[in-house]
Amino acid sequence: MGDIRRRGAVALGVAALVTPVILAVGAGTAQAAPSCTTKAGPYQKQVEKFLGRPVDGKQSTADCKAIQAFQTKHGISPNVGYAGPVTWGVMDLMNKQKAVGKNPNKDGKCPVNKGRIACVNLTLQLSWIQDGSKLVYGPVPVRTGRDGYETRTGLKKIYWRDIDHVSTIYNVPMPYSQFFDGGQAFHSVGVSMWNPPGSHGCVNMTKTDAKAYWSLLRNGDDVFVYGRKPGT
Repeated sequence: MGDIRRRGAVALGVAALVTPVILAVGAGTAQAAPSCTTKAGPYQKQVEKFLGRPVDGKQSTADCKAIQAFQTKHGISPNVGYAGPVTWGVMDLMNKQKAVGKNPNKDGKCPVNKGRIACVNLTLQLSWIQDGSKLVYGPVPVRTGRDGYETRTGLKKIYWRDIDHVSTIYNVPMPYSQFFDGGQAFHSVGVSMWNPPGSHGCVNMTKTDAKAYWSLLRNGDDVFVYGRKPGT
């Protein structure tokens, strides 16, 4: 019975992969791009600067195509090339993540006196592994729980690992799953890490990063989740 209860809780993590079909655009699905908008968005200049376009605050055909390509790559909908708050929010987050460099625990919020630990900063959507004061891996971008399905904060431990986990409810693969809080787990997904609005609680990773976490972590290792995801 204990095993059944545990598997039932684990199945909840599948919600991290239940996303609209349009979110899988970055996975290589060919879709016809909608017509570009001619309207300049409220974040036109910021978006132009991010994309290396001439910063004039005016929407051009080239601007729109560049914005649209970014939106399509990261599953931002509608992908009509409009420089709105969602598009700029993704870009702004990317800038903040890049600024962290190789010192993700500069603020000292992830406890490093516990040996090996996987840290998850929800505010910056970053995760990394430390062993004491030594940075072992990362930081890497992650995709955590959306509004209403937030990844729960606090100190936890990895309690179950399944390299080829498949949800028995939705029949959705969750490769390299490492569960640390009920149905919430690290695992790989095939969408962009900046794909809004986020998961249903799990910490999504690229396949490369999920494989690295799999090789570096073990049952009983600590996981510390802190901060607050933008938009939640």
